[in-house]
Amino acid sequence: MNRALSVLTVSLCLVPVLALQAADIDLKTEKDKLSYAIGLITVQQWKQQGIEVNSDVVAAVINDIQSGKEPQLSEDEVRAALDNFQNKQQEKAKLASEENIAEGAAFLAKNKGKDGVIETASGLQYQILEPGEGETPKATDSVTVHYRGTLLDGTEFDSSHTRGEPATFPLSGVIAGWTEGVQLVKPGGKVKLFIPAALAYGDRGAPPTIKPGATLIFDIELISINQ
Repeated sequence: MNRALSVLTVSLCLVPVLALQAADIDLKTEKDKLSYAIGLITVQQWKQQGIEVNSDVVAAVINDIQSGKEPQLSEDEVRAALDNFQNKQQEKAKLASEENIAEGAAFLAKNKGKDGVIETASGLQYQILEPGEGETPKATDSVTVHYRGTLLDGTEFDSSHTRGEPATFPLSGVIAGWTEGVQLVKPGGKVKLFIPAALAYGDRGAPPTIKPGATLIFDIELISINQ
């Protein structure tokens, strides 16, 4: 059973009766609240993944399962429907990735001509804002940093500042652009990284915010090296 089949099959078994979605539901019992919570999370996940369903059909499936009726589709038909959906999603992701990679390449081509921007052999671009003092970290080190990540349009997708505390992690456990880029600055220093998709999340992206093929920008302050 492929991933799409397993995820959607489990979801169908858990979603509450969606035919009631337009009505106010009186959530009196723990079972009611659990049903609503599971339905809410599942439908939100579907939305993030771009899955569009007929809620009346989903509700009918749930009722059929609960009443012991035989499914109206065979296992082969279910598999074919989900395989078809997965293939379409993969094609959409491929096209989106190609568009985003082209957009990123155009941005990086223009960006590398700006004052202070340096491009490495890997394609990473960086700009040292403050060099810091001491030794630079190694790829095997753990570091503590403050950072802010944005898309090319300025959308912020992650920030330690927003969370109110710095982040600590091993440089060997992050995207390649980070592993390379953080090694370019010393404690107390600040660096701006322009990371092509190949050194970030590639063709997969990190849904829902980071699309396939996205070029990412990070402002990073290296607070300390934790060897």
